[in-house]
Amino acid sequence: MSALPDFSGAAPALFLDIDGTLLEHQAHPEAVSVDEELRRLLIAAAERLDGALAFVTGRSIEMVDRLFLPLSLPVAGLYGLEHRLEAGGDVELAEEPADVSAVREALQGEFHTTQGIYFERKGPVLAIHTRDAPDSLAAVQAAAERVLPDLPEGYRVVTGHAGLEFMPVDALKSAAILRFMALDPFRNRVPVFIGDDVSDECGFDCVNEIGGVSIKVGSGKTAARFRLPDVAAVRSFIRDEILAGRTGSGTRPRSAA
Repeated sequence: MSALPDFSGAAPALFLDIDGTLLEHQAHPEAVSVDEELRRLLIAAAERLDGALAFVTGRSIEMVDRLFLPLSLPVAGLYGLEHRLEAGGDVELAEEPADVSAVREALQGEFHTTQGIYFERKGPVLAIHTRDAPDSLAAVQAAAERVLPDLPEGYRVVTGHAGLEFMPVDALKSAAILRFMALDPFRNRVPVFIGDDVSDECGFDCVNEIGGVSIKVGSGKTAARFRLPDVAAVRSFIRDEILAGRTGSGTRPRSAA
């Protein structure tokens, strides 16, 4: 695929990862901030798409809402374990199993002397960030695989660019996208999913299978069919392609091949 499809016949539905896609990665998940320009851009894009814009993120919905206040957009949080299916609607939450808490405490004890490692509790998902301690990732991964059997059946370890996460097998961005696509205002639109990390790959596979547009941010092997270089290019793509409603010019992803 060398060019984006013409959306004139079927309008796009836009699904957006957050960290590494809309916001630059930070060593600590609480260190990010949302600027007013991004808020205005998302409000305008949601209006342009008649509400067919949703976050699909590993962050909890509570944290997403704190970041983007006063926005209350549709969102799949914790890789689809939490949902707000319509703007301003009710939130379906996910609880933290006791076994996840026990694993977190054990690993925190094991790595308590390693500077730069941060443990993030996200309900049933446990994230271990190593962006400030890159040399520790291999040891953290080995320890994670060792304690994985202590978690409920169906948990897995997913290693990303700068850390890893314990998550249930049903925590899938692909499932979250399909759930939105069955609902108005997403129904009968062309899904466009933009993400940057390993956890986004199943989302890319999903939109490829249903005739959508998959866009990878940054370098690395991917199932996405298109690529944008960085966060700034994602914002330009939303402004040039989604808001302007044109597909023949502007900030266009290149083929990921």
